[in-house]
Amino acid sequence: ALINIYLPASIVENFIGQGFISMIVMIVIGLPLYICATASIPIALAMMGKGVTLGAALVFLMVGAATNTTSIATMTQILGKRATVINLISLILISLFFGMIVDLFSISIPNLDHIHIHEHTSYINYISAFIIIGLAANTLLSSIKSKTNTYDNSQKVNLPDLKFTPQLDLEMKPYYQKVKRVIPEIEWPIHAPYVKAINELKKERNAVLLVHNYQTPEIYHCVADFVGDSLALSKEAARTDADIIIQCGVHFMAETSKILNPNKIVLSPDLDAGCSLAESITAEDVVGLKEKYPGVPVVTYVNTSAEVKAESDICCTSGNAQRVIESLGVRKVIFIPDKYLAQNIAKETDIEIITWDNGSCEVHELFTPEDLIEARDSVDNLKIIAHPECPPNVISEADFSGSTAKMIEWVSENKPDKVMMVTECSMSDNISAENPDVEFIRPCNLCPHMKKITLPKILDNLLYLNNEVKIDPVIAKKAFHAVDRMIKLDIS
Repeated sequence: ALINIYLPASIVENFIGQGFISMIVMIVIGLPLYICATASIPIALAMMGKGVTLGAALVFLMVGAATNTTSIATMTQILGKRATVINLISLILISLFFGMIVDLFSISIPNLDHIHIHEHTSYINYISAFIIIGLAANTLLSSIKSKTNTYDNSQKVNLPDLKFTPQLDLEMKPYYQKVKRVIPEIEWPIHAPYVKAINELKKERNAVLLVHNYQTPEIYHCVADFVGDSLALSKEAARTDADIIIQCGVHFMAETSKILNPNKIVLSPDLDAGCSLAESITAEDVVGLKEKYPGVPVVTYVNTSAEVKAESDICCTSGNAQRVIESLGVRKVIFIPDKYLAQNIAKETDIEIITWDNGSCEVHELFTPEDLIEARDSVDNLKIIAHPECPPNVISEADFSGSTAKMIEWVSENKPDKVMMVTECSMSDNISAENPDVEFIRPCNLCPHMKKITLPKILDNLLYLNNEVKIDPVIAKKAFHAVDRMIKLDIS
C-alpha cells in the first residue's frame, strides 16, 4: 500500500514537478491503486486481528505522510492547509471504512476461512498495535520537527504577472540602469518581469539570494542580495537569518550553504549545475590518499562534494588557500582536487604540496600562454589578470593573479585603461557594469554549469520551493568541521 501511494506521487513530481496538474495526475493514478491496495486490509484482519491491522494502517498513513513531504507541500500550496488536513484524514477514514465493511458484513475471504486465531492472540495484537502506533507517531513528529520550515514556507502564493507593460518598464528603470552597458535594450523586456517577481517573492518568503560572481548580469545586479566568490558566499550563508537560501551557483556551493545551515531550506535553481573539479574526486579517493600519506593533513578546495569535505581536515578557496595551508604548522599537506591551483600555490610557499593530478577547471584550463601573448601584441597598454585555476604557464604571463573577489578589487583600485580578465565570461560583464571607464577585452570562456542558473528557474524556486538541497546528516556534520574551520581562520 505504501508503494502504491508513494511511488506514483514521487514519479509524477520528478517528471512533472509540483503544481495543480501534478496533483491531479497523482489523484488519478494514486487513488485507484490505493483502493486496490485496501484488499490487503481484510486479509490482514483475518490473519492478525483488528489491533495489528489498525496499527499497520496507521503506520502506512503516518510514514507515508512523513516521508512524502513534497506531496504535502504541493497539496498545501494548491489547496491550502485546511483542505490538505481534510485529505489526510480522509485517507485514514478510507482505511477504517474497509475494515468496518469486513467486520459488519462478516465477509468471507476464500482460502483463509481455515485460519483460527487463538483467544489470547487479541491481547498480543493490541499490545503490538500500541507499539506500532507509538513508533509511527514518533516518526511523524520527528519529520514534522525537521520539516517545520518547509511546511511554514509552503503557503499558497499568487502566480506573478510576467507581462512587460509601460508601467513595469518605468518601475524597472533603476535596475536597467545598472546593466544597460552589458544587456541590450531589446532583451530587457524579457528579464524585467522576472526581476520584479523575484524581488517581491523573496521578501514574502523571507528568502535570500546568494549569487556567485560568474552569474549573468541580470541575476548578479538585479536580484542578488549578496554577491561574491565562494568564500564570501560561505560567510554570508553562515550568518544569514533568512528562512530560505537560494544559491545561485553550482551544486557544491549550495551544499556548502546547507552544511552551514542544516536547519534551513537551501534551494538550487538547477540541481544539475555541476562542476568539473567537484566531479574529479570522490570520498574514496581521499581515503586512499590518507592511507598513502598517513598523518598528512588534507586541505580541500571548496569546489568539492560534501562527501569529500567530510573526509578533509580543512577547506579553502582560491582567495585564502595559501593562508590556510600555512596555518596548519606542518611541512607537508595534501591539496585536492585542483592540480593547477596547487601548483600555483606551491610557488608561493615553502610547504610541500601533494597534488591530485586528475582535477582541473574545464573553463580555466582552456586558456594558453599564447592567448595572453597575442592579446598583448594586438592591444596597446593592456593589463592582464588571471584566476589561479589557470595553468602555471598562463599565470606567469599575467600581470596579476587572484580569486574572483581579488580580481574585482584589483580592477576597482587600479582603474586600468584596458584589462583582460582570464576567467569566466560573466565576470567581465559584471565588473564592466560597475567600472564604465575601464575597457574590458574579453577572452570569454563560458562555464556551462553556471549558465544553467536563470531567472525563470529562480522564480520557480520561490514559487514552489523545489530543488531542495539535502545532505546525509552524518556527512554534513563531518563536512561542517572542515568548512567552519576555514571560516573561523579567515575571520580571525
